[in-house]
Amino acid sequence: MTINNIPVIAIDGPSASGKGTVARLVSEALGFYYLDSGVLYRLIALEAIQAKIDLNDEESLENIAIHLDTKFSKRGVTLRNKDVTGIVRHETYGNAASKVAQHSRLREALINRQRAFRKSPGLVADGRDMCSVVFPDATLKIFLTASVEIRAKRRYKQLMEKGEDVNITMILKDIKDRDTRDSVRSVAPLKQDRGSNLIDTTFMDVTEVVNKILDHYSEISVKSI
Repeated sequence: MTINNIPVIAIDGPSASGKGTVARLVSEALGFYYLDSGVLYRLIALEAIQAKIDLNDEESLENIAIHLDTKFSKRGVTLRNKDVTGIVRHETYGNAASKVAQHSRLREALINRQRAFRKSPGLVADGRDMCSVVFPDATLKIFLTASVEIRAKRRYKQLMEKGEDVNITMILKDIKDRDTRDSVRSVAPLKQDRGSNLIDTTFMDVTEVVNKILDHYSEISVKSI
């Protein structure tokens, strides 16, 4: 099987739309590899902040992306052999990731690294430009969304369960700000790609969303036989 024949399910969507959880569960159901592309941007943000690098310094950020020393496993993610699975999920790095992702040179530096996750028997990849830029030939393209209020409530609950001191009003503002940044940036803006299937998760639970995506993939698989 050539790399272009390896199936890819690409899932895009705005912050807190549930794409990470859904993508991971879909990959487990199919026995596919999983790529959480957002973690790569969070890792770059983490490196930049720790090194006190300006998040607008595109050249320095590109250099971080090129030399990013990270490994992924079922246990989590490491940065320079240090486990950063928990810290990289902090809202500080989520917001910073949205800012560094605006830089075209950084995004270009990450494309090949992301495409390298495409391995047999298949890949489920989630992010903001998986369908449009990284895997334009994906077997199945999904765009997950939900109302901004629901997304804020989901993120609030998630952070509270982690023991973080959070404010629902600030979370709502942060999500709106990230939506704006991601949607209006000049490079790979967040948008529903042509040919992708829109799934609004506002009134759906995780199991329903996962099953819907699996049904879509099953239909495609049957047609290809």
